[in-house]
Amino acid sequence: MDELDLLKKDWKKQEGSFQQISEKEIYGMLHKGSSSIVKWIVIISILELVLWASISFFTADEEYFKTLKMYHLDTVMPIISVINYGVILFFIYLFFKNYRTINTTDTVKQLMQSILKTRKTVKYYVWYNLAMTAFSFILVFIFQFMYDPNIRKMVDKMSQNIEPNTFYCIMLVVYAIIIAVFVGLIWLFYRLLYGILMRRLEKNYNELKKIDF
Repeated sequence: MDELDLLKKDWKKQEGSFQQISEKEIYGMLHKGSSSIVKWIVIISILELVLWASISFFTADEEYFKTLKMYHLDTVMPIISVINYGVILFFIYLFFKNYRTINTTDTVKQLMQSILKTRKTVKYYVWYNLAMTAFSFILVFIFQFMYDPNIRKMVDKMSQNIEPNTFYCIMLVVYAIIIAVFVGLIWLFYRLLYGILMRRLEKNYNELKKIDF
């Protein structure tokens, strides 16, 4: 049983003259707890950005750029990366803005609205990252299939044994499975990373609905 549950249990034992004070104490704890959760969302999103940027930096060697050039993606991918980092920075700004808003909130209604807004922002952030991951894989696979000489050799070789349309269908299924696996892993990553914080925010929101000043 956490501190809030103990306080609520004690509150039920109090008489009417102490009810208002106890409600304010509960609101104060929910306010402080919600602010702390959103602060962690900001911190985690920044650390996540640093992690992905570090991975990109250390994996972007000469071979990587040669591959992009072979796939005719040497111009497109850097542009997509810049746009992607810009969008992520915008989400981090929104998280920080939500944190500032919750810190300055002084009513139950405003705090509830801020919690809902934060949960919605996190939801959009996760869906954006999943969509961008899927889009990047699809883009690379399409250009790889079009320009990779090894793929062309494999197509020519396999065409001797099976019909080209059948081979294309098999490749499409393989690519779809690879994309689904990676997107699923990213989804699990976010589920673990932000899921606990979102459930705590939801719990705080439900507790706030019970308070009636």
